[in-house]
Amino acid sequence: MPPEIVFGLAAAPTAGMDEAALLDCIDWVAHGFEIVQSVFPGWKFAAADTVAAFGLHGALLIGPRHRVAPHRDRWLATLSSFELDLCCDGTIVDRGQSANVLDGPLLALRHLVELLASDPSQPALATGEMITTGTLTRAFPVGRGQTWATALRGIALDGISASFE
Repeated sequence: MPPEIVFGLAAAPTAGMDEAALLDCIDWVAHGFEIVQSVFPGWKFAAADTVAAFGLHGALLIGPRHRVAPHRDRWLATLSSFELDLCCDGTIVDRGQSANVLDGPLLALRHLVELLASDPSQPALATGEMITTGTLTRAFPVGRGQTWATALRGIALDGISASFE
């Protein structure tokens, strides 16, 4: 259950944009948990296996959304330099940082935009879409009765928690 940064697009980004221009395409930023799953025992599989199994994504839990516009410069500075702790039942199990996702969530978004632009069979990103930018820590198995939480430093995003009954 890895933590991620989630973007809500206000405008469609295009290839060649720098980080500041990409940020201008983002309406809101949130912190979330991606619940991943696999039908393959021990998570042993090839990339083609995940396609055949319709991917690994099970669910996305999104915390409070924060508008970019009022604090654009702050977001530009902090999206590339924050850190977080991932906790299970109050114990830190991993530490992550923005650089774990292609040197920062905005750079991960830029990579996606460029990748889509280079493949004519794939549509470009569109206004209103939500983008998850990649895991900030390692993924861990979730067990019944556990509560997972995050604490972020260096960015104006709330930590989130999820309990699994």
